[in-house]
Amino acid sequence: MIPTLETRRLNFRELTSSDVINLQKIFADPVAMEFYPSTKSEEEILDWIDWNIQSYQENGFGLWALIDKSTGEFVGQSGLILQNNVDGVDETEIAYLLERKYWGIGFATEAASRCRDLAFSRFACDRVISLIDPNNIRSVRVAERIGMALEKNVQRWGKTVD
Repeated sequence: MIPTLETRRLNFRELTSSDVINLQKIFADPVAMEFYPSTKSEEEILDWIDWNIQSYQENGFGLWALIDKSTGEFVGQSGLILQNNVDGVDETEIAYLLERKYWGIGFATEAASRCRDLAFSRFACDRVISLIDPNNIRSVRVAERIGMALEKNVQRWGKTVD
């Protein structure tokens, strides 16, 4: 089960099949998905949710829904992903992807910071990474704000990421 996760402004919860509509606000938005391989259909979003549910069961973590405490609204998703074979090593990635209307108000940094702390305290990770398209300056800045720095470029998903 998900550990109880929250920040000053956000609650975290497991994704469920009822989050398709919430995730469509992100995955169907070409601006939000600019640095990802493509937008996602409803079927692909359901597969995404299933993949996260499997990750919760196998790893104890995955991407979690972010809920604004003050409004109860879905903000986006953030969490930890086991990335296999990143330059020959399995790594734990901190990931975050928010609905565009929540960009620029610190939610991504707040969520990513909490995930970083969880990775080290609960899951005893020695290190964490974020795989970011170098042109995704907003995401790069979030990673920098939580103490991450560019280590190297790697090939992933058919492109170079930092």
